[in-house]
Amino acid sequence: MNRLAQLPKPFFVLAPMDDVTDTVFRQIVAGCASPDLFFTEFVNVDGLQSPGRDRLLKKLQMMGAETSLVAQLWGLKPENFRKTAQQIADGTFAREFGLPEGVNFVGIDLNMGCPAKSEVKSGACSALIKNPALAVEIIKATQEGAGNLPVSVKTRLGFNEIDFSWHETLLRQNLHMLTIHGRTRKEMSKVPAHWDDIGTIRELRDKLAPQTLIVGNGDVESRQQGLELAAKYQLDGIMVGRGIFHDPYLFADSSPWSTKTREERMALYARHVKLFADTWKESDRRIATLNKFCKIYVSDFDGAKELREQLMEADSTAELLDLLAS
Repeated sequence: MNRLAQLPKPFFVLAPMDDVTDTVFRQIVAGCASPDLFFTEFVNVDGLQSPGRDRLLKKLQMMGAETSLVAQLWGLKPENFRKTAQQIADGTFAREFGLPEGVNFVGIDLNMGCPAKSEVKSGACSALIKNPALAVEIIKATQEGAGNLPVSVKTRLGFNEIDFSWHETLLRQNLHMLTIHGRTRKEMSKVPAHWDDIGTIRELRDKLAPQTLIVGNGDVESRQQGLELAAKYQLDGIMVGRGIFHDPYLFADSSPWSTKTREERMALYARHVKLFADTWKESDRRIATLNKFCKIYVSDFDGAKELREQLMEADSTAELLDLLAS
């Protein structure tokens, strides 16, 4: 069953963010106001098909209640994409995670947009914009391994400058979905997202690949803003990344976050910390990982800055919970 084909229009997606969108945070967001689709953190296929595989499994870890989850992959070797896609599609990973029969990822996304220096230097992620031949080879290998499981790509407007020929190449690959982050790799996140150019790519889609869903990404900080952008540029979906750090209820029709008391916010963070402690061992995720989430919950009240500083110095989940209860 192609779950992507059953999504509402427009649909909302929580963006993949490294050390952020693990199964713990996805469950927290789902408990507040769930998007229509989640992505995992991005995981390296070359590592998954190596002796270091076990260390990377946390990037794909999912729970039985997660029924709208896309696995995001990156790497360089097409054969490893094919093998990993096959293991996702045939339920190998799902069985390893002990999931109920029939629960699995609903799609595979290829990371061709991450601007991180180390990934780009290796020739992966957004560097593939400059190597379309390899990108196409990776897509075809993934599709072969995935079988009937939907395959999509997340990318940027270009590498150093906007390059619509790159998007034309992608649109000719029979993708189920194409997500566009509205900046070039050179721009990183230093300028406002270019939504007009995302709209141009949607127009290209209409001509070249009407079956491919187009998702826009960049600077979306509320559901209403996302709905307006989707309507203006006739997009199928909206992806939200950093906006979730301002409001964990962002995907709600009407977010209650601004009315939440200090105690309610601390209780939600405590739930996050407890779930983190129950899910991960210290060797899986360092306690410092939780520092990234401090500002979501600990803000907009007297003493928030001082409490954040205390929380970020904690060296155990028990200490975090004591501070949150005080």
